[in-house]
Amino acid sequence: MPQDLNVQLFIDGTWRPGAGSRTLDVIDPATEEVIGKVARAEIADLDAAVTAAERGFAIWRATPAFERGKILHRAAAILRERIAPIAALMTREQGKPVKEAKVEIAVAADTLDWFAEETRRSYGRVVPARAPNITNLVLKEPVGPVAAVTPWNFPVNQIARKLGAALAAGCSIIVKAPEEAPASAAEFFRVLAEAGVPAGVVNLVFGVPAEISAHLIPHPAIRKISFTGSTAVGKELAALAGAHMKRATMELGGHAPAIVFADADLDVALRVLLARKFRNAGQACTAPTRFLVQRDVYPAFLARFAAAAEALKVGSGRDPATDVGPLANPRRLAALQGYVADAVEKGAKLVTGGTRLGDQGYFFAPTVLAHVPISARAMNEEPFGPLALVNAFNTIDEAVAEANRLAYGLASYAFTASAATADALAQKIEAGMVAINDSHLSSPELPIGGVKDSGYGSEGGPEAVEAYLVTKLVTQAAG
Repeated sequence: MPQDLNVQLFIDGTWRPGAGSRTLDVIDPATEEVIGKVARAEIADLDAAVTAAERGFAIWRATPAFERGKILHRAAAILRERIAPIAALMTREQGKPVKEAKVEIAVAADTLDWFAEETRRSYGRVVPARAPNITNLVLKEPVGPVAAVTPWNFPVNQIARKLGAALAAGCSIIVKAPEEAPASAAEFFRVLAEAGVPAGVVNLVFGVPAEISAHLIPHPAIRKISFTGSTAVGKELAALAGAHMKRATMELGGHAPAIVFADADLDVALRVLLARKFRNAGQACTAPTRFLVQRDVYPAFLARFAAAAEALKVGSGRDPATDVGPLANPRRLAALQGYVADAVEKGAKLVTGGTRLGDQGYFFAPTVLAHVPISARAMNEEPFGPLALVNAFNTIDEAVAEANRLAYGLASYAFTASAATADALAQKIEAGMVAINDSHLSSPELPIGGVKDSGYGSEGGPEAVEAYLVTKLVTQAAG
């Protein structure tokens, strides 16, 4: 990534600066250096994007589903060819290890392929009539232009999920992508254009998130909202969408429990949970945070998990040996330091980590806290960082009660050799996703979403496309 990086808006098939020529800085989280600029959208730019999306919708909805699918397949193929250079961009601007960035882009390509196949499966149905010479048809139609807001933690794959579902359904879309990681998002849109997505169907803007949401969500041309981000912001946007009768998909925060029973294979549990906890420096809404370990194996699990966390290599994501890159911004550093200090003050034991590493870059040591009281802030607020809270439990009822205690309900994890225990957990845990002896929650063909304060709607599987379709009944009498 050159020092003079200049990421522009993509509106109606054209790359352009913002109407006011204002920009925002792009910071390398590993060095804290300004590495480029990203265009800041003004209201005039947003209006231009909406106008383009309206024209694009008319074109795209009329494009046969088979042709839409071919374009998405082509985009997936081009994206795979460019994994290495786009991953390098993502690592520089977002911080994650380049090996993780490559996986993210590969999954985004898989996501486009999945939705390419779903273009042909927007089935309606014929309903038997109650009288002769009557035909009842249930049709599925694209809802219209979409506004999507995506986060910085997975700057390509989060776009792929929303955009793939929208395009599969026949919708056009405006994506407000993350200003912290704009270059990799821009390259994704470049791929879409080269694959043959018509002008106006996909539009990309950056700027001040509150300003963009406040203008796009109420806009009468926008018919669907999709947001991934914090619960607090999601509630505000959902309320705004509701006030204007807009459909909304909300994939919000989490505070995932990870329950380890005494009969579990500890080797599997340790391997899976270590990878899920510290992936992307813990900056994932599905990351396990509250580790609940049955008392008989608690000492062994805690010792082995803390040792493994301490052995992880923290450093620049550009180093192939790095396991954990920097946090995304200085706000995350301050938040993690505050959570650790608060927990220790309230009686938690700091087993490892707990500090910033170095004085340049936003690096934070993989951290394990034990015996963490429920009163600690980290036990109630999403830490969104490399922080694991490890507590003991005695019975399944005790573990389930703690798993369900919070208003969050996104991902959850459990490890047990008992089929009866697994079945009970599947029924009792209040979460949109429950992974038992596994962690594969994010494949494109699987529904991805939460319950309670973790949002509603799905961003995977056929359910994702359904959110971008409206149902129309046509009942007709033979004349």
